[in-house]
Amino acid sequence: MIEVAEMKYKADITAGALKLPESRLIADLLLRNVDAEGWKDAIVTENVLQVRNPATARRLTKLIRGRLETMGPDLWKLVRDGKGDVGTHAVFTAAVKHSQLLGDFLEIVVGQQYRLFSKKLNNIMWNDFLEGCRERDPDMPQWNDSTRRRLRSSVFQMLAQAGYIENTRSLKLQTVHIADQVLRNLKANKEEYVLRCIQVAP
Repeated sequence: MIEVAEMKYKADITAGALKLPESRLIADLLLRNVDAEGWKDAIVTENVLQVRNPATARRLTKLIRGRLETMGPDLWKLVRDGKGDVGTHAVFTAAVKHSQLLGDFLEIVVGQQYRLFSKKLNNIMWNDFLEGCRERDPDMPQWNDSTRRRLRSSVFQMLAQAGYIENTRSLKLQTVHIADQVLRNLKANKEEYVLRCIQVAP
């Protein structure tokens, strides 16, 4: 029997980019250790995420909660309470831990472009990266063009929100300084892979 958990690359990031405001709300629920009924009440009844329907609320909650649960309460506090870049970078590190597709793109492609002193990313780099992913993970799903584009859009949005690129139109690379509080948290918890991925900028 194939264990899906062993699959390196998944398409679950198409549900959204960093979603910091929503992540702050989910982090608060996690920190308050609410029970299943409390989750249902907050997400569905109260609609704290302010989305159009319960199905969307559940899908978004699954993505964000899945990201945050890869980390611990100390990082959740940074997500919920972090000012300036702290909250954004805390969510971003959880997204990297949750999605090896995002993490490996940062480490392999974005890191190489910084080392080459490239000025920007481009869509071809994403397509080439996905082809390389199949070599690293032969069990990777066969995604159609629409899914590949949505994945690229989500990844580039997250890179822009975290400060690695100027915006999703120019894709211009820029220097990013990860918030010290976030770096200290990752080092204290020996998050070596995440640290490698996020520290690719000069």
